[in-house]
Amino acid sequence: MTAASFVVVANRLPVDGDPDGGWRRSPGGLVTALEPVMHSTEGAWVGWPGKPDIEVDPFDFEGTRLIPVSLSAEDIELYYEGFSNDTIWPLYHDVIAAPRYSRPLWEAYVRVNRRFAEAAATAADEGGTVWVQDYQLQLVPAMLREARPDLTIGYFHHIPFPAYGLYSQLPWRRQVLEGLLGADVIGFQRVADAGNFARAVRRLFHYETKASGIRVPQPDGSTRLALARAFPISIDAAAYIELAGRDDIKARAREIREGLGNPAQVLLGVDRLDYTKGIGHRLKAFGELLAEGRLSVEDVTLVQVASPSRERVETYAHLRDEIELTVGRTNGDFDTVGHTAIRYLHQAFPREEMVALFLAADVMLVTALRDGMNLVAKEYVASRTDNQGVLVLSEFAGAHDELSRALTVNPHDIEGLKDAIVRAIEMPPAEQRRRMRSLRRRVLDHDVKDWSRDFLDALAASRGAAS
Repeated sequence: MTAASFVVVANRLPVDGDPDGGWRRSPGGLVTALEPVMHSTEGAWVGWPGKPDIEVDPFDFEGTRLIPVSLSAEDIELYYEGFSNDTIWPLYHDVIAAPRYSRPLWEAYVRVNRRFAEAAATAADEGGTVWVQDYQLQLVPAMLREARPDLTIGYFHHIPFPAYGLYSQLPWRRQVLEGLLGADVIGFQRVADAGNFARAVRRLFHYETKASGIRVPQPDGSTRLALARAFPISIDAAAYIELAGRDDIKARAREIREGLGNPAQVLLGVDRLDYTKGIGHRLKAFGELLAEGRLSVEDVTLVQVASPSRERVETYAHLRDEIELTVGRTNGDFDTVGHTAIRYLHQAFPREEMVALFLAADVMLVTALRDGMNLVAKEYVASRTDNQGVLVLSEFAGAHDELSRALTVNPHDIEGLKDAIVRAIEMPPAEQRRRMRSLRRRVLDHDVKDWSRDFLDALAASRGAAS
């Protein structure tokens, strides 16, 4: 197998299995962002093929070498569902749910991270570049550096990084930081996340941390600079603009409104079914507005898309029960024969249907309790080529740093959330246009290709500084 000068390491390969045994490209922002780089460099992608207990040989797909990492059913249970999503995910999302600290989970995480690191070390050419993605693989950078000191290593953290008071709970806090510090560039969604990481490094290791980088001692007595800074991720804005302009999608948006009984206002929430997304807070605020008579079911409908997520994890099963109970009670109290208060959709939809929903919605509700970025906010903005619609955005979502012209909410403040929903519904068209033009300018001026280019430019600069 020919070694690649550029290697991406992610939990998943950028493909999904076809029913006929073939492969199809995964829909996703990361795949879109890296496609031009992969093609220009004849790169390789290391990742899990998506099914347990299968062995797949490396293969080529649309100009990229794909290198599958096999995971057993036990690996998935302990490394992925366990340490990644039952320990790291809740801890890094402000302990909204209680993290589970378990040595067998940690040992599986170390074991699987080493398997990914070994695959990447084998795939990378001499002096090549490796870009590791996200919280499932936080130990890979240091493992790679030990095996292949000739490589330039980047790491991007797609979720929040917690304040030290929370991070310090992690029994393996030093090992995780050491893993991340193996990278030359460590990217985060927000300036605050990069700051939290640097403070944790100072508290635990007393390393010097400056804007130019963190001085990491090396075995030979020298130091190496590791740059930790924000690189906010974005979307393929042009793809959403193109879809929003299609006549069939515009017609579908009209059908959606008609199917809802042509309410005066359509509110929309689109989330993975996750306790970090604030879906329950949103439903509570909407239900109280109906109960108080500030909104009526004849005039306003809330459409809530909640795509299935981690259904084998007990916390998520409980969350689904709670959400569906709230939806059922609200609809039971307020539905009429012709109008439904909440149209709840526990399923995933293709991008075309999502854009039709964005066009049908007068108000987009993004009420995350904690979110690394939240690309749905940017997708809604990009789709609103008419400069209409209102984005209600949690201050705890990473997107809030960039989309400051949205209506800002603290989702824990139910009264404030209710007031913001009413304000969004009543917002004059002229104010909607002013806000949306500003929001769209930001999304269009910094798309997903800019994100990958900015990160890789910083990575190239780190290589130049080290040489």
